[in-house]
Amino acid sequence: MLSRFGEIKLGLDHEEPDFSLKTWISMLFSAGMGIGLMFYGVAEPLMHFLEPPVGEPASIAIAKEALKITFFHWGLHAWAIYAIVSLSLAYFSYRHHLPLLPRAALHPLIGNKIYGPIGDMIDSFAVIGTMFGIATSLGISATQVNTGLNYLFDVPINHLTQVCIILIITLCATLSVVSGINKGIKKLSNLNMGLAIFLVLLMLCVGPTINILKAFVQNTGNYFSDLVHITFNLYAYQKKEE
Repeated sequence: MLSRFGEIKLGLDHEEPDFSLKTWISMLFSAGMGIGLMFYGVAEPLMHFLEPPVGEPASIAIAKEALKITFFHWGLHAWAIYAIVSLSLAYFSYRHHLPLLPRAALHPLIGNKIYGPIGDMIDSFAVIGTMFGIATSLGISATQVNTGLNYLFDVPINHLTQVCIILIITLCATLSVVSGINKGIKKLSNLNMGLAIFLVLLMLCVGPTINILKAFVQNTGNYFSDLVHITFNLYAYQKKEE
């Protein structure tokens, strides 16, 4: 990004971005993180706090470690994985005019074979992997929404309710996609980001504001201070007891 390659446009040299920075960030977060961040943003720190990889559960030291691990899982490394795929797709599609498909990223390796059975197999694996990822997100969102509705309105927690929730979410997502990027996805992403910001501000207002801000600053510092360590830490000398 900081080298000369960071100046390459993912489009024609004279073209300008189709969306504002705010809308672009909103679409990135809505598509990249989505329900995972809303669910695991709370669940993951608690999971590491109660069942840490190493150390005494439910202790102050483990609380710090739990937040650091959560920052790690949702920080630079997560976005780096997304960037590898998205940049390869965008570069070969918008600069080399190849199909906007996963097979295009392997053109330097296999050449025009991307248009044959090998390319079809690559795209098929990508679709299957994406399908499993979406299925997981849908399952998480359905249980979370069901639990929230049960808490607020005593809606029963069962498979039928969750299937109905999945159908409603799928219908909304389909309508958004069919409407196109400029209408459906753009507006829905901006709405999602607006609601997320509102939730953050609400938590700051009704929660222990000073403690939240202090913890955020300290956890961010812990994350960046130990970034190299936690990147390569495989607990090779700290065996987790079963």
